Order: sequence, then C-alpha cells, then structure tokens
Amino acid sequence: MAKNTICLWYDKDAEAAARFYAETFPDSSVGKVYRAPGDYPSGKQGDVLMVEFTVAGIPCVGLNGGPVFKHNEAFSFQIATDDQDETDRYWNAVVGNGGQESECGWCKDRWGISWQITPRVLMQAMAAGGAEAKRAFDAMMTMKKIDVAAIEKARRG
Repeated sequence: MAKNTICLWYDKDAEAAARFYAETFPDSSVGKVYRAPGDYPSGKQGDVLMVEFTVAGIPCVGLNGGPVFKHNEAFSFQIATDDQDETDRYWNAVVGNGGQESECGWCKDRWGISWQITPRVLMQAMAAGGAEAKRAFDAMMTMKKIDVAAIEKARRG
C-alpha cells in the first residue's frame, strides 16, 4: 500500500467499481481484495471489505462501509484527454454504465463518484488567461460533455 492513498467509501460495490475503473482508464488496475475477518455493521464475515486499486496512476482503496456516507462533488477524479475521441470514450463509459451527466465536463459514475473529463485544450485556454480564457470559459459554461472543437473555436475568437 502506498504511503498516501485515497480511500473511497462504497456501500457494497467497491470491487465492481475498481474493476470498472481498471477496464476504463489507462494506468489503472485492481490489486488486493480484503475480506472481512468477522461480521461488521454492514456486512458479514467473508464479504469484500476493502479493495486496493489504481485509477490513472493514483493509488486508492475502496472500503465497503455501508450506506451511511454518500459521495458528492467535493471530491472528483479529473481525467485529462487529448482529443474529442478520448473525451467521448471516457464520458460515454462513465455515463453509459449507469452514471449521469452534469455540467462543464463533470459526470458521476453509478457509485456516485464525480469525474471531470477535461480536454487539455480547455486547460491550455485557461492557462493562456485574458480574453482567450474568458471565451473558452464562457463556451464551457454552456456544455455538459466538453466539445473540443467548440473550445478551440472559442480560443480563436
């Protein structure tokens, strides 16, 4: 286990979530699966308790802690994409697997984890500052999934 690991709380589907992430995002994998050594408030001995996994190079642990805590937008994974095809692929994987769209490149997976599917061109426009950043920002504010061509057009004015 890494020295610093993100721990994500799931009701009971940590392993399914980890496997979905590993199948969807590069540099992602499922590691050790820990089973409960005894009964606990939201499970029984032998149930999957924790799962070590990596999402796009970030070490994580999924904890099947039960239904007490829910995810919200205060935490999200931000995935940088190189083009519209990559943006579409990740967006469609997350939303199409029981997730939901949100605004400005944000979506949620079926477990409630928020994702920002962010084309690099948008971040480059923001880094440029000034009128270029404002135009790209204004265009982004009208979108759910980011439209790379529309951001590029906004950057040019």
